[in-house]
Amino acid sequence: MLLVEVDSGKVLHAENATYPWYPASLSKLMTAYVTLRAVKENRISLNSLMTMSELAHAQQPSKMGFKPGTQLTVDNGLKMLMVKSANDIAVALAEGISGSVENFAAEMNAAAQRLGMTQSNFVNPNGWPDARQVSSARDMAILARALLREFPEHNLYWHIPAIKFGRRVLRNYNKLIDRYPGADGMKTGFICASGFNLVATATRHGRRLIAVVLGAPSSPVRAEKAARLLESGFNNRGTLSWLTPSLGYVNALAPIAAAPPDLYDETCGKNRRRPAAESDDDDAHSNDPEAANGIHISSLQTPKPASLIGPLIRSMPPIVVTVGPPRTPAQALVVSPLPPARPAGKRTGTARLNQAAPTPVASVAPTPAGSAAIQSATFSHATLALNPPAGFAPSKRNDAVPLPRPRPRALARAKKRRQ
Repeated sequence: MLLVEVDSGKVLHAENATYPWYPASLSKLMTAYVTLRAVKENRISLNSLMTMSELAHAQQPSKMGFKPGTQLTVDNGLKMLMVKSANDIAVALAEGISGSVENFAAEMNAAAQRLGMTQSNFVNPNGWPDARQVSSARDMAILARALLREFPEHNLYWHIPAIKFGRRVLRNYNKLIDRYPGADGMKTGFICASGFNLVATATRHGRRLIAVVLGAPSSPVRAEKAARLLESGFNNRGTLSWLTPSLGYVNALAPIAAAPPDLYDETCGKNRRRPAAESDDDDAHSNDPEAANGIHISSLQTPKPASLIGPLIRSMPPIVVTVGPPRTPAQALVVSPLPPARPAGKRTGTARLNQAAPTPVASVAPTPAGSAAIQSATFSHATLALNPPAGFAPSKRNDAVPLPRPRPRALARAKKRRQ
């Protein structure tokens, strides 16, 4: 486990932080890094189209399952990669950027060396099991820090709670998002040999921390461990810090020469009550020998501390993702409903044209420089009359929304009845 301060790189907690480990889908953080570097270098744009190949389609789950020949933008691909952890999308990005998985892996390794990730080696973009695909908590913290510092304009990708494709809503496997105060990233990973991995980030009072947990027995356990690491970092700032020995900086942590452990038997072996999966959302099958043998000694055990993972509080609606070319958002001018009925003599019988369809700021992906996309905006009557936006034209008469017919006042109705 490892806890690092983003701005300074200072290590706040380290436990086996340089022990080699199978990264599993944490590898997709490097896939995202290489992709965003390609965008920054103008090799591609977020609107560039990637095509699903036979190889991408053949990847095992977790995946989106698109047919060969399907095209999607880099922007949509990154969202699917980070939320769904889609193995097929990782391969499509790799082939679209570098021409092949092998060439992309070479770019991943070159980036790792440039960043000082001396314990990492990549052979594929999705973390699919391979004895040669190795990293460490130290290296993953270095990578997460680089993503946050080099690409602040793309911060949305790391904390999307859910995406929506058609009628399907796919939720992020990171249990801290929208459940732990301040959580704002980043990526989960799981294969049987690695156990449950997590790189998590959170920000409070302008201070951002990175927690790395590798080899947890279940998804809830890894989330809880990460939350406790983050909580300790936020709560202990300045508290008797002069008594705490300095742990140095993340890049200076000394690597350990060892082979990565293989946790297959503990994670997916025959003694596990059900096969483990990335989507696990309960801890009933965590490694507890008493529970496995049906021994109930709860009265003798110390009560578990209260969980730091709270109820889901949605920060934004699911972000819509699509296939095909980018869809340019047109200016959305809609007529809002009339206000609720008021007593006679106090109604305003006018419709309001000054409201645009609401779009949460956080759900809008960064627009590449030079994009012709028109952003949705809110206009008042005066603004529309004096400075109409480019391309705006009033609705045709037959498309106009009719105003409600005026209703007689109560006094007029009473007078009519007396006549």
